[in-house]
Amino acid sequence: MTRTRTEPVGDTATLPRGGLLAFAGGSIGMGVWITVPGLLLLYFLTDVLAVSPLVAGFALLLPKVADVVLHPFVGHFSDAQRARHGHRIALMLVACTLPLAFAVMFAVPGGLRGNAAAVWVAVFYVLGNLLYAAYQVPYLATPADLAIGYHERTRLMSFRMAVLTVGILLSGVLAPVLAGGDDPTRTGYVVMGCALAAGMLGAMLVGIGGVRRLGSVAGLPPNPAPPRLRGVRVLLSSLRDPHFRPLVTAFLLTSTATHLVLAAVPYYATYTLGREGLTSVLMAAFLGPALLATPVWLVVARRIGKQRGLLLAQAVFAAGCLVAVVGHRIPLALLVAAVAVLGIAFAALQLLAFAMLPDVVAAASGRDIGDAGSYTGVWTAADSAGGAIGPYLYAACLAVGGFVGSTGDDVVQSADALTAVRYGYGFIPALLLLGAVLFQRRYALDRAGAG
Repeated sequence: MTRTRTEPVGDTATLPRGGLLAFAGGSIGMGVWITVPGLLLLYFLTDVLAVSPLVAGFALLLPKVADVVLHPFVGHFSDAQRARHGHRIALMLVACTLPLAFAVMFAVPGGLRGNAAAVWVAVFYVLGNLLYAAYQVPYLATPADLAIGYHERTRLMSFRMAVLTVGILLSGVLAPVLAGGDDPTRTGYVVMGCALAAGMLGAMLVGIGGVRRLGSVAGLPPNPAPPRLRGVRVLLSSLRDPHFRPLVTAFLLTSTATHLVLAAVPYYATYTLGREGLTSVLMAAFLGPALLATPVWLVVARRIGKQRGLLLAQAVFAAGCLVAVVGHRIPLALLVAAVAVLGIAFAALQLLAFAMLPDVVAAASGRDIGDAGSYTGVWTAADSAGGAIGPYLYAACLAVGGFVGSTGDDVVQSADALTAVRYGYGFIPALLLLGAVLFQRRYALDRAGAG
């Protein structure tokens, strides 16, 4: 019998472990793109290329603004491709040029510094973000394209989250080391960009194979016609969805907070803890527990629901951020333990939010509000917006404190600048997560009986 999106035939389907692992493998490549620019690009601009904090913040903000506009259109194009061809693979294959843009973004010509270097980085950041969307949007639409139920979607996303965390951990630890450790250089950043780009490409190809395999096992048939909604109408219609609106708003605030924390780590390690090399230590302390906590959060979601689990994680992350404000006054071991708690909460922020997205798409079936790609286009636009706003907020905080950029030489920062490093890392993300809790409380799909 031919399955349609509204029939529950596939709700009991169990996806094969091999297909889940292959699908999740694509997240390693995405993890590199999420992590390395978020972790190092602001620092690379201010402390290696001598870009002022405000200009550096704009250089990272403008590419993400373009993403917010373009991602819903990428989502519509992905839906149209699936309606016509039965899959979204072609767009993902085009996106496999992303590693090249990643490598070139860090290969700034030696004669460029200051504003000219910022323009170089911004141009290739725009290109890379567009290619990232071309991969990530159809990739994240896959759970909604499969005939699986509420808990199986969480299981699928738990594999993705575990492997994504591995990718973030490996790139977050290796990237600062490859760039030069305590003494990063332009050449070091070029080496880092090329090395991680190679791994990114391999992972993206594995992920495409996983999408093919899962689609052959439990894929829904293609839509009978291309999606009816286009452009801005896709954005507006999805935001009118009473389940999607609070979820994506809370996700935007959460994404802003986590990207801010990521951008702040090198500054915090250098100017609060006294060693840039501790960046890798903090990243390992953050992501190691996140990897271990993922299966635990899967159990928690089954017992208390995704919504309650996500609210708990948001509150814990907000509380954990405040420890950073006094991090210079407590033992390093205690600070590392607090960072580990942040990592445990981060696992749920990713797993449960992304597992709730296909629930919303499934609940919207049969209504004239687009298709999975349209929703994921808006979702990834929110993620990109958070990825821009977070580092920009931190850069603005540094600028207010009088932080001075450099070309890698030792610069004595003022007491106000050092305070801005700590407060930006602690107070701002805590406030953002509290806002996320307030919006997340309005999400009612779990209470409406999604399980």
